[in-house]
Amino acid sequence: VEVERSLRVLDGLLSLFCAVSGVEPQSETVWRQANKYKVPRIGFVNKMDRSGADFLNVVKQVREMLGAKAVPLQLPIGSEESFKGVVDLITMKAIVWNDADKGMTFTEVPIPDDMKDEVDQYRQELVEAVAEYDDKLLEKFFEDPNSITEEEMHEAIRKATIDISIIPMMCGSSFKNKGVQAALDAVVRYLPGPKDIEAITGTNPDTGEEVVRHADPKEPFSALAFKIMTDPFVGRLAFFRAYSGRLDSGSYVLNTRTGKNERISRIMQMHANKQNPVDFIEAGDIGAAVGFKDIKTGDTLCHEDHPIVLEAMTFPEPVIAIAIEPKTQADVDKMGMAIAKLVEEDPTLRVNTDEETGQTILRGMGELHLEIIIDRMRREFKVEVNQGAPQVAYKEAFNTTVQHREVLKKQSGGRGKFADIMFELGPIDADWKEANPDKHYQF
Repeated sequence: VEVERSLRVLDGLLSLFCAVSGVEPQSETVWRQANKYKVPRIGFVNKMDRSGADFLNVVKQVREMLGAKAVPLQLPIGSEESFKGVVDLITMKAIVWNDADKGMTFTEVPIPDDMKDEVDQYRQELVEAVAEYDDKLLEKFFEDPNSITEEEMHEAIRKATIDISIIPMMCGSSFKNKGVQAALDAVVRYLPGPKDIEAITGTNPDTGEEVVRHADPKEPFSALAFKIMTDPFVGRLAFFRAYSGRLDSGSYVLNTRTGKNERISRIMQMHANKQNPVDFIEAGDIGAAVGFKDIKTGDTLCHEDHPIVLEAMTFPEPVIAIAIEPKTQADVDKMGMAIAKLVEEDPTLRVNTDEETGQTILRGMGELHLEIIIDRMRREFKVEVNQGAPQVAYKEAFNTTVQHREVLKKQSGGRGKFADIMFELGPIDADWKEANPDKHYQF
């Protein structure tokens, strides 16, 4: 769920692949989620120094298994333990990282003779892949390949990446700090900024008409709350992505789900677990706000005079359930409070009390998911719980039809009372049950 709601608000993505394992099942899941939200991405093949590493094989897997047009921007020099550098297919230069400073610096060297044919082949593939965005680029390539400037290549690759027509592929070893700087440069150079993506669309909650908002600080404010977190020091933190306008600390914002205005007491920009207070957030920024009394994941925040409802976030239904109970009497109240906060943070976590067994049932996306929730209850909320499989409430049903007769005679002066009752009980006819699925009995 963390990946799902992050992709909903991201403009670009750096997708990591293992040079040995290649495209794994989870890679396919995340890739489909990125396709769902149309997120431009760059591929980075990591662990090139490991035994069995094969950059071009991973590129092939991305093409065949993910259906993407993966285009290498680099070719590795050496592999496995001998991996020492790359050939840049844009600058047509080879670089070798210096092991003395753990890859912080590099040295330009001539392209190895045994790689020249391969380099020319993949350089041509790169130019052809991006040529549809610049016809002059293709003409230059056939007339004089050396006449193509680096800026022309960068611009064409950027356009193709933003359009998700190609997936630029790079390689390196993050453990040894090889290729990391080039990957970060590619993120800045090729992935889109807020103004490069399409305008966000929503609906007016009052009229139902479509509303369009551009990534412009001058337009009315609109944002999507994509994560709720409880901080032990500041309380409830609402993470949101601003799509248009500007939000100042201390101002009011409309939550279109509740229809209420709420005051934002503080705004922060998050860097891992560090909180940096800021005075305002503008279109394209991601921030966290303190002060919301009622907010949920997927809520739209906007200007009171210009309401809009953005596309809601969808989450899968839980697939597994366990029963939990507090270990001690002291844990009873704390467990309820802990569950309430965890459910507020995680929209895929559900809790309910079984009316028939009285058990508290916790539902999630898998065994690991629920194990993490139990561990968080213990670490963050100091709550110890017993867990087990939910009880099954067994019920009895008739197998055969039976008849019974009761006779009542009561004479105590006057008219007296008399009743003769005969009734029959038995299983419902299968055809009638199929025709009346909502009824459980028939007279």
